Amino acid sequence: MTRTILHVDLDAFFCAVEEQRDPSLRGKPFAVGGNAEGRGVVSSCSYAARRHGVRSAMPMVRALALCPHLLCLPTRFAAYRASSQAVMQRLGALTQMVEQVSIDEAFLDVSDIPEPGEVLARRLQAQIRDELGLPCSIGVATNKLVAKVATDVGKASARCDSPPNAILAVPPGTEAAFLAPLPAHALWGVGAKTADRLAALGLRTIGDIAAWPPASLESRFGKYGRTLSHHAAGIDDRPIITEHTPKSVSRETTFARDVTDAETLQRTVHAQATDVGRRLRRAGMVGTTVKLKLRWSDFTTLTRQASLPQPSAHDAEIAAAAMRLLNQLWQTSVPVRLVGVGVTGLGSPPRQLSLWEVERPVSTERDLRLQSTVSELRDRYGYQLVRWGSEVPQT
Repeated sequence: MTRTILHVDLDAFFCAVEEQRDPSLRGKPFAVGGNAEGRGVVSSCSYAARRHGVRSAMPMVRALALCPHLLCLPTRFAAYRASSQAVMQRLGALTQMVEQVSIDEAFLDVSDIPEPGEVLARRLQAQIRDELGLPCSIGVATNKLVAKVATDVGKASARCDSPPNAILAVPPGTEAAFLAPLPAHALWGVGAKTADRLAALGLRTIGDIAAWPPASLESRFGKYGRTLSHHAAGIDDRPIITEHTPKSVSRETTFARDVTDAETLQRTVHAQATDVGRRLRRAGMVGTTVKLKLRWSDFTTLTRQASLPQPSAHDAEIAAAAMRLLNQLWQTSVPVRLVGVGVTGLGSPPRQLSLWEVERPVSTERDLRLQSTVSELRDRYGYQLVRWGSEVPQT
């Protein structure tokens, strides 16, 4: 049976929520994001701002240089999450087969609904607009890949100072023809480096990739080459995933000014490890690998990882591993722009061992309850006032 997949993308979502709060923003160039006086970046920008060259992920300082009269608004994540949940509730009312891929983006499998996908898309778009006051664009196709590209093409073809509210449907059997004239980087998963490698082979459009021998692509790109060949032909059999298990939990900090002293770095890494441990416990998970990320002032980025002896969500164990990695990576006085701590290899906590078993895992349920209690005390009385014995300096 031919599938019908919808890809729903909320147009300039953060900005749309801000316009609900303050209707006078409509039609004006404004951006939501970090402080321009520090190292803030643009999280979202209005379509009027985009006409001046402002884009998401751009440093706010650069955005102001392009558009001096740009209005800069702080992010209000609580409001964005609430609006996102309201949208997802409406998607879930249409079908249970919903895969949310970000705060403002989701796939729906509506194959079991007898109405045409484009009709469903128009009704869904009108419902989100009328009930929530939010614009969205929707791609309709037989698979996730083509539906996503259809959304992007639909939005790009509606160039104006207002949200595109685009709907583009790709009829079954026309997937390869629809993709063929598009540039290679329009293919989901093809980044700048891959696009450069493809261009070196003379492959500049998706049609060029589809016409290239699959075995040759696989020899150059490994297993991804075979996937690339299938995707270029419009073939994608990935199902809708209604539940996601996180692959990692991490915390990063970009400093307002480059940091060169060890104490600040160590204190930041320790606080990040504590936050990561708390989030793991709240999710009922433990991890096997600790990662540290450092970025110098010239944007050179280094990452290292270390395996834990046992799966753990213990603050002190995560922090200890992160500190060892910091000591390996960082040389005294080298300016640091960003530091981050993460844990991967996530899974459920090991069971409590019986009396007859010799070894006891590090993060049993008892350990996790103790960790949670310490976290609650720290939230209430402060990080420095409640510490583990291993964290107290030896005299």
